[in-house]
Amino acid sequence: MLSYLDVTKLYGEVKALDGVTVEFRSGVINALLGPNGSGKSTMMKMSVGLVRPDSGQVRVDGVDPSKDPVAARRIVGYSPEEIVLYESLTPAELFSFVGSIHGIPKETLKERVNTLIRLFRLEEYMGKLIGELSHGNRRKVSIALALLHDPRVVILDEPFSGLDPQAGKILKELLRKYANEGRTVLFSTHVLELAEAVADRITILHQGRVVGFGSPKDLKERLAAADLETAFLKATGLSEEVRELLETLWGS
Repeated sequence: MLSYLDVTKLYGEVKALDGVTVEFRSGVINALLGPNGSGKSTMMKMSVGLVRPDSGQVRVDGVDPSKDPVAARRIVGYSPEEIVLYESLTPAELFSFVGSIHGIPKETLKERVNTLIRLFRLEEYMGKLIGELSHGNRRKVSIALALLHDPRVVILDEPFSGLDPQAGKILKELLRKYANEGRTVLFSTHVLELAEAVADRITILHQGRVVGFGSPKDLKERLAAADLETAFLKATGLSEEVRELLETLWGS
């Protein structure tokens, strides 16, 4: 389980998170939605201690990432939105390096790497430098690295960005598999149709605050919306702004 209790984070005078309280349950697929700058990536980085809250508490299966980031990273498999990899290494070298950091036995590591590279069709790229890979293949490597140590908590920031349809389908099935195994699964996306199709529970952030929470069905019913896009715009207060912008555009 991943929980945030009254969490606030300031960047200068800007509140990236403003008293956020939310719990991402195990055994379901959780999606985190919000406009750019709403605080999604900040929340996710807190789960592995990359960002510390100014106040409030973050817990990952009972571990405080700000006090023990090493323990949190043993629990969490995290893939950031911005892909940061060692470009002078090959995927094979990077998998070996990360496996050694996690203390994964050699045979277990070999088995996991073989499974992940087959799933994401990375076989032909294992000997190439990461810096030479396409954006989509770099994304696949980043996700595979996050899953390499068989984490109890899977946190993926915009993981479908750049993936081809086959890899996207495989990732959806992996997330469902992990949720069915009782793990905590959280991903962020700007593609609302994807969130509606994949997620069991959705949290909507806006200006650092939780403005919507529940299943896609619950959110649509609560906000009297025909689809998740409309519910999202209503929850974030952007529906009227969108209408005014369109009227300006078309001269209505």
